[in-house]
Amino acid sequence: MKSERNIQENYFVWLWNQLKGWPVQNYMLWFFAFGFQLALLVSQPFTTVTVVTFIGTMLGTACVLAINATKAINGWLGLISAACFIYASWAAKNYLAIFEQVAYIITLDLPVIIAINSWNDDTKNNLRKFGGKEWLVAIIGTVIVYVVSGFLIGHYTNDPRPWIDAISFAISLTAGIMCFLRYSNQYFWWLASGIFQLILWGVTFAQGDATLAMAINSLIYVANDILAFTVSPWFNRGRKKAGLKEI
Repeated sequence: MKSERNIQENYFVWLWNQLKGWPVQNYMLWFFAFGFQLALLVSQPFTTVTVVTFIGTMLGTACVLAINATKAINGWLGLISAACFIYASWAAKNYLAIFEQVAYIITLDLPVIIAINSWNDDTKNNLRKFGGKEWLVAIIGTVIVYVVSGFLIGHYTNDPRPWIDAISFAISLTAGIMCFLRYSNQYFWWLASGIFQLILWGVTFAQGDATLAMAINSLIYVANDILAFTVSPWFNRGRKKAGLKEI
């Protein structure tokens, strides 16, 4: 009984330590996001959607910054934030955004949680880059998912933005698979994903179906993706700063 308690305590201490050692720019971006989202939260009536969205955006921002820094706590952060985003997406009728979060749970969050003790070193020491064949497969796969998902969601649901929802879903799904397979090129897709998510949630807000917080969250994700090209171990510039071998 005592040994089990010690293991649990050590595990939570280890998780807490995963929040340390990030590039300073990552912390600055998170606190900027926190201030922005908190201002949005208190400027509007408190509802279940606004509070859940606030929690989700803060944990989601921490998750993408943890991936940027190759820290395994991103698994738990992503899992909890995904639950929040599923609720917000359901309320907004952005149904493919729900499947997007489910895909993240399957391809990103659960694998990291299962292999949490080895994910940090395994990831940053075993990264891969795309070749021509991989680019072709990713582009064709994204287009197929876009067309099929856009048609199905538009035909069988009351999603008011099926094709915007579909392009965001298709790109995000591809990026999640790339991250699972440890391709550094995922960040080109995450950047595109963030831009289309910004469009999706901006339009959703303009149509009165969501809070502005989701659009701001997408904008923060875009900032994180740009930041990753300069400080993250996923790329040689960040690897050089961290004393890691180039890829």
